[in-house]
Amino acid sequence: MSKRTKLMNFLSNLPDFVFDYIELAYNGESINTQIGYSIDIKTFLEYLQKFKFKDIENLEDFTVSHLEQVTLRDLNAFTSYLKEYETDTVTIDGKHVKRIRRNSEHGINRKLSGIRGLFSYLYKNDLISQNITDKVDFKKVHQKMKRPLSTQETVNLLDVIYNGEKYYSGRDLTEYLNRKQRDIALFTAYLGTGCRVSELINLDVTDVCFETSSFIVTRKGGDEQEIFMPVQVENELFSYMKERAENQKAADEKALFVSRLGRRMSAQGVEKILKKYCATVGIFDSDKARPHALRRTFACNLIADGIDIKMVAELMGHKNIEVTHKYYTQYAIEKRKEVMRGFDIKGNR
Repeated sequence: MSKRTKLMNFLSNLPDFVFDYIELAYNGESINTQIGYSIDIKTFLEYLQKFKFKDIENLEDFTVSHLEQVTLRDLNAFTSYLKEYETDTVTIDGKHVKRIRRNSEHGINRKLSGIRGLFSYLYKNDLISQNITDKVDFKKVHQKMKRPLSTQETVNLLDVIYNGEKYYSGRDLTEYLNRKQRDIALFTAYLGTGCRVSELINLDVTDVCFETSSFIVTRKGGDEQEIFMPVQVENELFSYMKERAENQKAADEKALFVSRLGRRMSAQGVEKILKKYCATVGIFDSDKARPHALRRTFACNLIADGIDIKMVAELMGHKNIEVTHKYYTQYAIEKRKEVMRGFDIKGNR
């Protein structure tokens, strides 16, 4: 079952106004994003069904007039409820499975964001008279510091990707050799362009143009952007595409990066492979072993090279430059270290 079909089946059990909201407000967003917000809204409606509108039998029976009756107290109580609550799901064979769900501050904020978006949509379209969610305070999230790969870690990671013969044997070596050129192309493209994993795995063969040394990605929100390739990225991508055309009959002929089964790679598949490479060279920090760490490293390297923050934001595909400033913080850490390590407490210059 495709993710699109899964989303449609999911929305069919929710009110029509939720379907309209997801389809219109998130048009251009990824299916995963649409599914995520649909689940969050379903959780909210289930809460209302359980504690406020007990006479409603099915979620699809909710109307906008019910949401008109939601109060600030209801929303605050829902926020507390999200910290820990029980769900009851029915398996294919009809068994009821109860699970305890817990949310971090970040998870609570994400769910509240989806609810606020729904109320905002209904209010702007004159379906409700007020947007009560504007009065809800989001949880204060304490950001965890996430570091980019160090220069030595980057060198070690590239060494195992390029020269896995030195690290692997037996079945691991066979698997490595079968995907070697693909992985080289994929991860050099990651480190060399800073694209998101979703942008890279959604590339089609026709998106790459060697005449212009670029490829076209679809950014968050659906906008397309031309990404210019560093020479090393272009060379490795050319070698991979040549090998793929000569040796591999892909089940998905459109997709650029394909799995061993010939299907378009998934984000989970990319993360699994990266974690294995990282573990091989001793990179065990969970944040550094995720694909986004390569994007973070790309941004920090640009800033360290003196590239203007506005240009970094454009290259990263950030619509809000404040997002880019997170990466500047990482660079500032290294500069603070440099200043303090060279500081003489006796005042000698």
